[in-house]
Amino acid sequence: MRLPVRTLATLPVALALALSFPTVSGAGIQPSRYEGEARSDSTSHVFPFLKWLRDSAVEVVFGKPSTKTKGSGSGAQLQFRYRNDVVVRFNVTNSEEEGALAQAVQQMFLDVWAFTPDYVDVRLDKDDVSALLTLLPNSLQPSVLMSDVAAAVWATYPSTAVGKSRFESSMTDAAKMRTSLDGVGNIFFQDYQTLAVITSWMRLLEAMFPSIASMTSIGKSYEGRDVYALRVGAHHNDGEVKGPRRTILITGGLHGREWISTSSVNYLLWSVLTSYDKDSMITKLLEHFDIVFIPVLNPDGYEYTWQTDRLWRKSRQQTKMRFCRGLDLDHAFGYGWDATKHQADPCSESYGGDQPFQAVEASELAKWAKNETQNGVKFEAFLDLHSYSQQVLFPYAHTCSIDPPNRENLEELAVGLAKAIRLSSGEPYTVTSACEGAVAQTYSASDSLPRVETGGGAAIDWFYHELQARYSYQIKLRDTGSYGFLVPSDNIVPTGEEMLSALKYLGDYLLGNNGIEKSLLQQSSEQWRDLKRRRR
Repeated sequence: MRLPVRTLATLPVALALALSFPTVSGAGIQPSRYEGEARSDSTSHVFPFLKWLRDSAVEVVFGKPSTKTKGSGSGAQLQFRYRNDVVVRFNVTNSEEEGALAQAVQQMFLDVWAFTPDYVDVRLDKDDVSALLTLLPNSLQPSVLMSDVAAAVWATYPSTAVGKSRFESSMTDAAKMRTSLDGVGNIFFQDYQTLAVITSWMRLLEAMFPSIASMTSIGKSYEGRDVYALRVGAHHNDGEVKGPRRTILITGGLHGREWISTSSVNYLLWSVLTSYDKDSMITKLLEHFDIVFIPVLNPDGYEYTWQTDRLWRKSRQQTKMRFCRGLDLDHAFGYGWDATKHQADPCSESYGGDQPFQAVEASELAKWAKNETQNGVKFEAFLDLHSYSQQVLFPYAHTCSIDPPNRENLEELAVGLAKAIRLSSGEPYTVTSACEGAVAQTYSASDSLPRVETGGGAAIDWFYHELQARYSYQIKLRDTGSYGFLVPSDNIVPTGEEMLSALKYLGDYLLGNNGIEKSLLQQSSEQWRDLKRRRR
């Protein structure tokens, strides 16, 4: 890899700054408590300075980003946009209730936040709740999950967006600041990051780990942004190519507002890079597999969530209706597409287009993946990270009437992934087929009652069927409704740790072992005590 002269001259400084931050997982970052634990006074005032230090290093090497690093505007603007919004939960118990709720959602163009066999969460204007109830049976009575969406939205933006007082005060207390650096952890994961920062950070990682990391663009978004991927892998010393290169693909950010999915892919990327040659499991995995990380598959939608609408879900592609932009990328892939069942209204949050692969980003990903297979790549596993509801979902998404050929193995590994997460953090993740609706039952093409959300055109179905990725999963991350898509930033690290445990289990499984249970049993008593403490 050839770097510009200016980059070579400044790289040692940038690397020194970057490497001075303690690393993740066993090297500095400790997961914070799940439900919004406040940051301690001894560290919170340091974060703005460290963030400035990190961003300055990136800017020295790569120049300043072309877009503003956000703010998201003012709190008053957010209060205006979401001032009346609430999130309510329905406990749906039978198919008739689900059908009535699905019809009401379509009729009123409501925003479904989550649907599981246990509950359906919906965001709407609080003044519309009474109108919604007139369309539902009396047995469906909502409970309020989030009464102030505007405040929850504002809380997800970095604290420096509020003002510069903490930044300015930290600059005046350099002595105390230096003594507080130890144990602070990598500042990158203390806040959600903008698209520009993520892109620069990926470039910096490639420069820091040139022997095992390679950055590429898999294509362009509708608005012309690159969809960046970082491939990580360590080939055997003999350099001999022995069959197709086995590959794991991990994606995030298909839906713009699901920031925790993007941060979790970034966390996995950093953890894998910094664990190579230190963690035997990760080292062995990278010697036998490439792992391709795509943190932001929907860069237009992600950017829009920072600049305009924090809760934007779809892409920003123009549709046949001028005032209803965007396609749902997870309903845009070509397998399991059914025009008679698919959401055809461009104003719907689950609209995937009028034909398969109409969404530019889905088409670009599919073309890139097919080209990879034609050049010696074999996709063994696909992890598509989303939020929220803490579920591990396996194919098929478009129907329950057909079982995938290796369903037993898919389900066995999914249960193992959920168990690995539970052992690492104590958080329960349920396992089910992605075809299930709000009521656990078998759906088929002849079903007359509509579902809350159809499953046709899912990415996990396409990779599983078309590219024979034998282990294809959609993992819905934290939480289970307290914050929904607005999970506080202090959940970034613990959620990333959960996915790291799942990735290690997946790697061990693909290497022919029985997951991580054997290695857990061999841990020292001190490690076991730490594990139990983290599970509380």
